[in-house]
Amino acid sequence: MIENIEDFFTRGCGRCARFDTPDCSVRIWNPGLLALREICLEAGLEETVRWAHPCYRHGDRNVALIGALRGDFRLNFFHAALMTDPAGILEKQGPNTRHPDSIRFTSLESVTARRDTILAYLREAKDYAERGLLPPKEPAEIELPEELVDALDADPDMAEAFHRLTPGRQRSYVINLNGAKKAETRIARIAAFRNQILAGKGAQER
Repeated sequence: MIENIEDFFTRGCGRCARFDTPDCSVRIWNPGLLALREICLEAGLEETVRWAHPCYRHGDRNVALIGALRGDFRLNFFHAALMTDPAGILEKQGPNTRHPDSIRFTSLESVTARRDTILAYLREAKDYAERGLLPPKEPAEIELPEELVDALDADPDMAEAFHRLTPGRQRSYVINLNGAKKAETRIARIAAFRNQILAGKGAQER
């Protein structure tokens, strides 16, 4: 996976075999991704690499993450439950996602047409980070390990696949991950489970 921010915009994230090829989703959506990057920087956010993707931070907190898929590219917000979404453009990344947290794009024009709105949303999220505001905790039917939450936030493909799983299959991953005492072990298991999750299988299925 890439560690240098410029590598993302020129070569991709490094998470799949399409890395640094013309078929890479980042290459396909590059003009729009660069426009999103410019808006994030204009909002005064710090640009970093998290989970091999451009992550924009403020107040020592993640604010937004840029990602590219085959069908679209996205700007995903952290702590999305705080967002007011006056323009109604935030969408849920998956059917079981609790709060709309993603703006999806399919062209450079779809970014430039929403430039002022995107900038306003980023500044709203930046303000929450600056004030240290967090959304209230909500009870969850299945309590996901922190490492799994972070991995799903950073990987929209896996997040959508995970949220399509039956509750029993989701629980099988939670049980498996909770059986690991160290965070490093849980992170390694999540990476190993990715293809299985994308295939719609539970932790014990082959």
